[in-house]
Amino acid sequence: MKLTRSSSLLIAFAVIAAVFLSLPLVAIFIRVPWSDLGSMLSEKSTRDALLISMQTSLIAALLSCLFGVPLAWLLARSSLRGISMLRVVCITPMVLPPVVGGIALLTAFGRKGIVGQYLYDWFNISLPFTRSAVVMAQVFVAIPFLVLAVEASFRQSGRELEDAARTLGASPSRVFFTVALPAARPAIVAGLALAWARSLGEFGASITFAGSFPGRTQTLPMAVYELVSVDYRLSLVLSLVLIFISVGVLATMRDRWMVGR
Repeated sequence: MKLTRSSSLLIAFAVIAAVFLSLPLVAIFIRVPWSDLGSMLSEKSTRDALLISMQTSLIAALLSCLFGVPLAWLLARSSLRGISMLRVVCITPMVLPPVVGGIALLTAFGRKGIVGQYLYDWFNISLPFTRSAVVMAQVFVAIPFLVLAVEASFRQSGRELEDAARTLGASPSRVFFTVALPAARPAIVAGLALAWARSLGEFGASITFAGSFPGRTQTLPMAVYELVSVDYRLSLVLSLVLIFISVGVLATMRDRWMVGR
């Protein structure tokens, strides 16, 4: 490619953007106390936060898949009035400030929430500041990522095969499980991985709705936040763990969006 003045300017801007995005991550690698890495990761508080993060994020990812795939199919196939507004509502958690998501969950499922008050009064179930609240917050922020990925796949696959199956007498549920799902499997796998990674990194909604109680609701992102002013070296180690996981997920899913490479 012959470099012109305009192309050189574009390349310069691209390099600045790349440096800006990569420099903070590289800085963590440089500053991490590698010699003490093993002992820090073996600390009880670290192991507890990691275990809670893995447990809750895996459950959240599975729940996102269980409920998100049918929702994506409905959004892709339904022609009901108001379906566009439903789509907007379903992806809104992606752009909400995290703390607003936590407040929204408290308003809905807190002891005085529009649903939570009945759960507490009738069944003595209190969801806020529990492990279940962590999972709910993670599902709330993660499910839109899966829905967007899977809905796009359903739309690209078209309705021809599904219509043919219905013509041959297949029920709607059989069409969904034998035709629609297999066609969308790659997108479902990618969406599931993204939902898990998003759940693992969730912080704002979780800390607002579930709190940060070590050994009970404190996840890795919460631990990092609290350690910044207490034990900065340990916060770097935990940040490194989250970076490794995030990069691993993105690297695994690279071929899902790098079409034609």
